[in-house]
Amino acid sequence: MSEKSAEKTAAKPANPPRKRKAKAVEAPPPRRSVLRTGLRWTARALGAVAAAYAVLIVLFAFVPPPINAYQLAESSRLGGIEKEWVSWDEIAPVMGRSVVAAEDANFCNHWGFDMAAIRQAIEAGSNRGASTISQQVTKNVLLWHGRSWLRKAMEAVLTPVVELVWSKQRILEVYLNVAEFDEGVFGVQAAARHYFGVDARDLTALQAARLAAVLPDPKGRSASNPSTFVRSRTRAIISGAETIAADGRSACFEG
Repeated sequence: MSEKSAEKTAAKPANPPRKRKAKAVEAPPPRRSVLRTGLRWTARALGAVAAAYAVLIVLFAFVPPPINAYQLAESSRLGGIEKEWVSWDEIAPVMGRSVVAAEDANFCNHWGFDMAAIRQAIEAGSNRGASTISQQVTKNVLLWHGRSWLRKAMEAVLTPVVELVWSKQRILEVYLNVAEFDEGVFGVQAAARHYFGVDARDLTALQAARLAAVLPDPKGRSASNPSTFVRSRTRAIISGAETIAADGRSACFEG
């Protein structure tokens, strides 16, 4: 072997080092995939909530609703509440007319929202008088008290469903059984006994109007010791109850 060839041979390494392959880096999941997963689970959650409310609305069309969130809170605060469910047939007819005259004179003519009252409230810069009996039942039975946008939105969605599934008579029956008439006194039966010592079926027109007059401020008004305002409101309710009976606006719940 020549001297030059020996130098070349010596210059080449016997086993040249292998090049390391670059380690594959896993790409993060596509943003769209994460978004789709989130939307899918959100849709499932909303579907479950909607299904639960649908079951409750159908159930309460026949079964008396149990204690609600507000009643639970008041029971805890006061150490107990007065509450007794009575059926529609156990309530004096004048009581239904009185509370409709006081709270929602167009009860038989709307589908859950009194648009005329809402427009008047907006023009007056207030929401007073705009809440129908149907909305109040939805809030009291299915939701919670408060002024949050979430509750308002849910009330707006659920009220037409309640109107669709329940009869007007059922809505008013539930309302009269869950409304608060004095601190810790819920329902017309408990209120009739609390204020007048009679059953709901035996209420007179004056007594029924007095009970309706304390709404929607039962903690600030009294049916047994009425203020000048309550007396004046009572007279207006008696007249209103007679009017809606005469013009047919009570037919949807008295028929």
